[in-house]
Amino acid sequence: MSLALRAVPTAPSGFDWILERILAGESPAEDDIIGMGVGGLASKIQTRPMPCEPVEEKSVKPIVTIVLLAAGMATRMGSSGGHKLLAEFDGMPLVRRSALTASNSHAESVTVVVGHRQDDIRKALSDLQLNVVANPDYASGMASSLVIGFAAAEANGADGVLVMLADMPGVTTSDLNRLITVFQNSKDVSIVRAISQGKRGNPVILPRSLNDAVLRLTGDIGARDLIETSGLSVIEVEIGDAAQIDVDTPEAIIAAGGIPAES
Repeated sequence: MSLALRAVPTAPSGFDWILERILAGESPAEDDIIGMGVGGLASKIQTRPMPCEPVEEKSVKPIVTIVLLAAGMATRMGSSGGHKLLAEFDGMPLVRRSALTASNSHAESVTVVVGHRQDDIRKALSDLQLNVVANPDYASGMASSLVIGFAAAEANGADGVLVMLADMPGVTTSDLNRLITVFQNSKDVSIVRAISQGKRGNPVILPRSLNDAVLRLTGDIGARDLIETSGLSVIEVEIGDAAQIDVDTPEAIIAAGGIPAES
């Protein structure tokens, strides 16, 4: 009994393309062969071997977290004045209103730094999904609160930290989202700062490259000097009067539409 051999079709490979050229009387050189090393089976392409389509990488947006500074002593409220962050705006304490503004933004997380009258501040924030950290050295000035905020776990892994002052009632969630979007589009290498009619203000987003410099700050200073000496580009975003309005006095609270808290 004779055995019949039957050819089993297989998917063509790069060798088949070389063999065809040899049988056609050509002598493929080394460079020709190397140029055909494109990977995959030739059956994927009917006419000639071509590289497989590259896998498109998903773009990952830089992560921004918010540090809300709410530890100050509110010394300009006067001896008989209540805490400015407990003043009522839209039927709630200002610090709670600011925290909600931050929480509703596109930021990854919100860390609130508390200090002066922290029990009252914590009470106003008690049911919100926030990370609240205490600054035991709040009396030394703003720098210590920045250090505490940047050192918080939520801030450590971020590509940028948005520093927000809790006593600026005009800043909206929309304002924060505009700043965050600009920062993300800058590939997280620029400082982004809110301005009002060309005048620098707050909030501001600092990229991760400045974290170490922030952690070395001391005294009653914020990030302004750091921004000016960083050597990084600064992108300014106009958000109107909100970038300049803070409420450090009872008169300022009333002018901004709030009701001063009782002492």
